Amino acid sequence: MRKPKFPILHVWLDELSELVKDEGILIFVILLPLAYPLLYAMIYNTETQRELPICVVDDNMSARSRDFIRRVDATSEVSVAAHCTSMAEAQELLRRRDVYGILRIPREFDQRLWRGQQAVVGLYSDLTSMLYYKVEYLAVINVAQELNRNIKVMEHQQHTTAREESLARWPIRFDEVKMYNPAGGFAAFLIPPVLMLILQQALCLGVGMSMGRSRERFRGLVIPPTKHYKNTLAIVLGKALVHFLLFLLMAFYMAVCVTRWFGLPQLGHFWDLLGFFVPYLAACTFMAMFWSSFIYRREDCILLFVFMSIPLLFLSGVSWPGASIPPLWQAVASVFPSTWGLNAYVRIQGMGASLGDCRTEIIALWLLAGIYFLLTCFAYMFEIRRSVGRTILE
Repeated sequence: MRKPKFPILHVWLDELSELVKDEGILIFVILLPLAYPLLYAMIYNTETQRELPICVVDDNMSARSRDFIRRVDATSEVSVAAHCTSMAEAQELLRRRDVYGILRIPREFDQRLWRGQQAVVGLYSDLTSMLYYKVEYLAVINVAQELNRNIKVMEHQQHTTAREESLARWPIRFDEVKMYNPAGGFAAFLIPPVLMLILQQALCLGVGMSMGRSRERFRGLVIPPTKHYKNTLAIVLGKALVHFLLFLLMAFYMAVCVTRWFGLPQLGHFWDLLGFFVPYLAACTFMAMFWSSFIYRREDCILLFVFMSIPLLFLSGVSWPGASIPPLWQAVASVFPSTWGLNAYVRIQGMGASLGDCRTEIIALWLLAGIYFLLTCFAYMFEIRRSVGRTILE
């Protein structure tokens, strides 16, 4: 057969044709990046827990304890769903999951306050979810702080003017500003980095399944035993361009459409996002091609790549401070594009950073793209030799 004039175009068309014909690959490269962001965003779209039901055990039964309970119930975080006469009754409600926390006012609560002593309030939270503890703690601590300020004013009755009373309640006035996540919600914190992790995982699964399909079709070979597949550079770039261009569209779908539909942070400019997506997707594509060269069955990519999602999220330093990760695991994390990509995307899209502000991450992504490109070329050179040897034997 006549050698094509543009081998990269020939390989690109072959790879695109194989991708379109295979339903399994289409699920990973089309359906997964389209549907997964919507699923995650819808699950966490509420952002924060509201009106979480708790129960109260009031052993004090004073006017001040009842006032404390009313103030807690008035907060937006929790709702007093039951009043119990004993801790055993409250624990039974917690065990049945009718409530998710117990607020206990001790018997000596009011007496200790009148004597000028420190009083203690007990909060018992269901820690099957950290969100339960967070909202319950915030509700109780805010009410306790307000009560502390009122007690200070009552103890200084000599302050007769409104100005003096205000100074006694708020000696130092401060304004709380929640930067980059005004609602303090889970979606704005978690979904943006997860979107970038979905891109990497979907790329690995799609390329891996494509590699496994090729080995099944060509009896263990990645490269078809034909005269068209001789140029290593053309093969690598032709195959990579199919997945790179497809996932570039998916990246902007996530960064623009999903982000806007669910009200996620959207401070990044188009050219900054493009300047980030190019090295990130290039590094992810070549990494997927290199690691997929060790796959010999279609199913192997699922075993190899799916389990990595949660560890890579933790290693990225997004859900857990990167400075607290041991040096060994920091070194392991640095070989994955997601470690640098998740942090760069959060800074660009969530904080309005420019490419210059993310210089370290962008340089690291370009370096990873170059390293994985060279490794992929070496892997494909080996596969070309195997293909040539098979052709000669046949």
